[in-house]
Amino acid sequence: MHTSIDLHNSRVLLTGAAGGIGLAIAEGFLLEGADVLATDIKASEGIEQLIAQYPNQLTYVDVDLSKDDALEALLEKACDWDVNTLVNNAAIFDMGHIWESNLDQYDRLFHINVRVMFRLMQGVASHLRDNKKTGKVINFSSQAGRRGEALVAHYCATKAAVISYTQSAALAYADDGITINAIAPGVVDTPMWEHVDKLFAKYENRPIGEKKRVVGEEVPLGRMGNPEDMVGAVLFLASSLADYITGQTLNVDGGCVLS
Repeated sequence: MHTSIDLHNSRVLLTGAAGGIGLAIAEGFLLEGADVLATDIKASEGIEQLIAQYPNQLTYVDVDLSKDDALEALLEKACDWDVNTLVNNAAIFDMGHIWESNLDQYDRLFHINVRVMFRLMQGVASHLRDNKKTGKVINFSSQAGRRGEALVAHYCATKAAVISYTQSAALAYADDGITINAIAPGVVDTPMWEHVDKLFAKYENRPIGEKKRVVGEEVPLGRMGNPEDMVGAVLFLASSLADYITGQTLNVDGGCVLS
């Protein structure tokens, strides 16, 4: 019986790793002894500091996941590297009235949040299956995937799709010993929320900063989450402690969604 998290044999592909939740997850894996192949559209000071601290464990590459050739090249690199754990964290956000939204916004959000997530999940899980190896896939959904919101229709729909694909893929790969789960964060205080707050200020006629304050106060535990709050759930699902868990979406949201 394993009673502690041991990730020394984990080889992790992590997207959206340069800041916020992704950067915290990268550091968490590194502290637990995992090897990490981290990607984002552009390196940050934070990821460069981790590279300097963990030169033998962390490899970082700039990847524009909106480009199919770059996506396929990343997948090939990860499989050649013998990846056994995937964390699909990369995502983009936008909002607006449904009657003003257009298919360009729809395409951008679904491309990164769903299409890229699906392809990496499919590619990594199939690589493991073909080589008769077990592994872990962890997809990032959101509390926005649990219910629609008037101003956030496309984003909510993408995150609901993540939950559904996670369930379907978990069943498809269950016989191969590959577990596939998702995490649904609530409101998390990251640089992205500054952008989100400004959009709410625009569409709800609020002062800058008010939406962020209000949503934090509405969390049952009394505050917005921070990136570090997500790390424990990811490491748990990536470890042998979660070998009998698959097809689930774990809410990490301070009690906002009860299930």
